[in-house]
Amino acid sequence: MPIMNNTGEWFKVRPDYYRKVELATPDWPIDFDLEYMQVAVAPYGGPLAAIRDATKLVPVKGAARPMIRIFDTSGNETGHILWNHGKLISMGWSDTEELICVLENAKVFVYDLFGNEKESYSIGGEASVIKIVEAKVFQSAAGTGVAVMTTSGRIFLKQNSNKTERKLDSNANCSCWEIVTEGRNSYCLLGREREVIKLQHGQTVGTVTANLFEKPHDRIIKISVSYNHQHLALYTNTGLLWLGSVDMRQKYCEFDTGRKDIPLQIEWIMNTHDSDADAVVISYPSYLLIVNRNADRSEIPSDPVMFLVAEMDGVRIISQTSHEMIQRLPKCVQNIFAVNSQAPASYLFEAQKKFEEKSYKSDEYLSMCRSNIELAVNECIEAAAYEFCPETQKSLMRTAYFGKGFIPSHNPEEYMRILRILRVLNTLRHEKIAMPLTYKQFSHLNPEVILSRLVFRKHYAVAIQVAKHLKLPESWILEHWAYHKVMNDQNDNEVARKITEKFKNPSIEGISYCNIAEKAYQNGRSELAIKLLELEPRASLHVPLLLKMGKFDRAVASATQSGDPELVTEVLLEIKKKMMLSNFHMIIREYPLALNMYKKIMMESSRTALYDIYNTEDDHKSIAEYHFYNALESEGLESNLSNIGNSYAQGRCTVEAELCADTARMLKLQKTLSTKHIGAAEFNGLSIHDTMYELLKIGELKEVEKIKSDYKVPDRRFWWLRILTLAEKYNWVELEKFSKSKKSPIGYEPFVEVCLQRENVREAQKYIQRCPDKRKVYWYTRAGLYEESIDCAFEQRDLHSLYELQSKMQLIRDPVLLEKICHYIGMLEARR
Repeated sequence: MPIMNNTGEWFKVRPDYYRKVELATPDWPIDFDLEYMQVAVAPYGGPLAAIRDATKLVPVKGAARPMIRIFDTSGNETGHILWNHGKLISMGWSDTEELICVLENAKVFVYDLFGNEKESYSIGGEASVIKIVEAKVFQSAAGTGVAVMTTSGRIFLKQNSNKTERKLDSNANCSCWEIVTEGRNSYCLLGREREVIKLQHGQTVGTVTANLFEKPHDRIIKISVSYNHQHLALYTNTGLLWLGSVDMRQKYCEFDTGRKDIPLQIEWIMNTHDSDADAVVISYPSYLLIVNRNADRSEIPSDPVMFLVAEMDGVRIISQTSHEMIQRLPKCVQNIFAVNSQAPASYLFEAQKKFEEKSYKSDEYLSMCRSNIELAVNECIEAAAYEFCPETQKSLMRTAYFGKGFIPSHNPEEYMRILRILRVLNTLRHEKIAMPLTYKQFSHLNPEVILSRLVFRKHYAVAIQVAKHLKLPESWILEHWAYHKVMNDQNDNEVARKITEKFKNPSIEGISYCNIAEKAYQNGRSELAIKLLELEPRASLHVPLLLKMGKFDRAVASATQSGDPELVTEVLLEIKKKMMLSNFHMIIREYPLALNMYKKIMMESSRTALYDIYNTEDDHKSIAEYHFYNALESEGLESNLSNIGNSYAQGRCTVEAELCADTARMLKLQKTLSTKHIGAAEFNGLSIHDTMYELLKIGELKEVEKIKSDYKVPDRRFWWLRILTLAEKYNWVELEKFSKSKKSPIGYEPFVEVCLQRENVREAQKYIQRCPDKRKVYWYTRAGLYEESIDCAFEQRDLHSLYELQSKMQLIRDPVLLEKICHYIGMLEARR
C-alpha cells in the first residue's frame, strides 16, 4: 500500500536508499565564520574546535592573537584557548572528547571541552628536532594516537600519550597519507604518484601497490579510510575514484567524477545495520557527490563551506547555516514509509492511522498483515528507534502499541526499552544539551559513557534524570556535582549545606563525603574539608584524610570514638612519625583508649618509649612495674628491688613498697640459707611458702618459726606445712605430739587426710575421733571402718548415712554388717 511520510529527503543510489536528516541548526556567534577556520569535529555528536586558518587571508577584528574556540553542535561556545604555544599544525578529538593539538615542534597539548589544559607531551626523538608539516589524530584499541610527518618525509607515530613513538621509515615524496589501525597496531598508507605504499613499524621498505586504476591519471591526491578501517577510497588528480578493501586486494569499483578540482573531503557512509560501508561522500564547494560500491551516484547541492564528520552509521555535515546527517536508510523505515510498500509494517501503520480516523478501512489494512502482525510490530518499534522526529517516533510507537494488542502473550519488554531510550535520545538532541546521537551510536557507547559525557558537560540535573529513567546508579553523578561545587562555590557553609541536602536522600547509596572532602583539601579549602568530614559516619574513611591534612587531634578523637583498635593503632603509628615526641604525648594523653593502646604497642616494641611516657606523666606505679619487668627479664631483680620499692612508695602504693622490702630481705635470707645448707636444699628464688617447706624437710624448725614471725605467715599455713612434712617422713609420733601441742587452727581433718594418703588407718582413727561429729561418718567410711561408721551414724540418728552404708554393704556383701544396719534403720524409723 503506498504511504507518503518523511520521504522528502530520501534519495536513491542504486540499489539502496539513503536519506539526509536535518539535525538542530547551529546558532553560531556573529563573529564566527567557518569559511576562514581550521576545524576539528568530534564524532558521536561531539564538540567542534575552530581556529583561524593561517593559510587564508581574512580581515582580523580585535586582537590578532590566535584563539581556539570550542562549540557544541548547537553553536554554543563552551570554552576557548588563547593560543601562545607556537605554530599549530593540526587538531583532533580523542575518544574521551579531549582536544588534541599538535605543534610544529612535535609537542602535543591536550585540553578538555572547556578549554582547560589537562596534559602535554612530545612525540620525541627526531620528530622534535625536524619541523612537522602534517599531523593526524587517529583512534585505535590502544587509545587515541598521533601521527606526524616531518619536512624530510618521515612519519612518526605515537599510539597514545603513555607509549613511546615509532618511526615509519619513508623518504617518499608523497601527495597524501592516512593512518590505518588493526586492533592495537597501526600502520600508514601513502599515496606517491600512481602507487600506494604501506608502511609498518620495523620495516625498512614499505609494501608498494600499483596499477590500481584502469584509466590514466598522474597521481593519487586523496586517501580516505572508512570508520571501521576496513575500506579504502583513493582519489586522483583527474577526478577518478577507486573504492576497495583497505588491503587493496579487492576492488569494488572505479568511478570517474568528471571533475578536475580537488575535493575538500572524502568520507565513507557506514551501514546502519552492520559494520560494512556502502558509499562515500565527496564534498566540493556548494556540492556533495555520493558514490556507492556499484559506481552509482547521486548529487546534493550544499553550502559553499562545509565539514564532513565520519560516524559509525553515517556522515554528519556541518556548515554555517545547517547541521545534517547522511545515512543509509534503515530497512525497517523503508518498509514502512516507501511508496508502494507491501510490507506488513506498512499495512499496520495505515491500519492504526485509519483506526484513529474511526474508518472501517482499518480492519481491511489489518487483515492484510494479520498473519505477520508480530513482525510488523517489531519493525515499527525498530523504525521508531532510527527516527529523529519526535512526532514520527510517537506515530510508530502508537502503531506498535495498536498492533501488539492483536498478539497473544506479547512480551512488552522491547517496546518499553525503546520507549525509554527514545526519551533519552530526544533529551540529548535538544539544543541545550546538543548531543545528537543516533540509536546505533547510543547502543555502541552504552548508557554509562553517555552519562559520563553529560556529567563532564556539567548537565548534572539531566544526567540524574537519565540515570533514573534507565535505572542506573546516580550516586557518582551527585559526587561529581559536589566536586564542581567545591571547585567553584567559595562559600563553605553554603556548599556544605547544599551537599548535605542532596546526599540526605536514603535512596542514594555508595556516596562518601571523604572523596569530596579530599577534593576540597586539594583545592586549598581545609575548613570545608573538615565540615564535610564531620558528615561522614565511617571513621575508617575520614581518619586517613584527617591525618593527611595534619589534623592529628581530630584523627585521634575519631579513631578512639570508633572503638576500632586497629584504626587507633594505625593512627598512633602514623602520628608518631610526623610529630615531635613531646607534642605526640600531649595529644594522646587526652584520650585514655589511645594512650593505653600506645602503651601496649610500646610494651611489645620499645620499652624505652614506654618509660618516657610514664616519666612524662609522673606515673610512678607504672615506672615501678617497668623496672620490675626489666629486672625479671635481665635476672637482676635483687639489685633493682630498692629502685622498684622507691617508685612504688613515690606512687603511694604502700603495700607494693612493703612487698618489695620483704622480697629484698627474703632474697638476702635465702642466700644465707643456701650457704649454710649447701647440698641439703636450694633456696634462691623460692617463695616464702616453699622456703619454709624446704626448711621443714631438713628439720630447721627454729628457722621456719623465725620466718613465720618475721613475715607474718598465718598459723593455718604453718600447720599445713608442718603436717605435710611430718607425714612425708612417716613421723607419726611427732605428728601426734604436734596435734596435741595446742588446738589446731585448721581442725583435725587434715591429719586424717595425710594419714589415709599414707594408708595408715590406725593413726587416722586417732584423729577421726577429734573431728566434728557430722564429719566422722564420712571419715570412718573413707578409712574402711564400716562398723564404727554404722555405730556413729546410729548414735547421730543419721538415717541418710545409714541408707548409703546399706547400699555399700550390699555391694561388698557383708551380711553381718548389713543385718546390723537394717536393725538400726528399723529402730530409728520406729522412733519417728
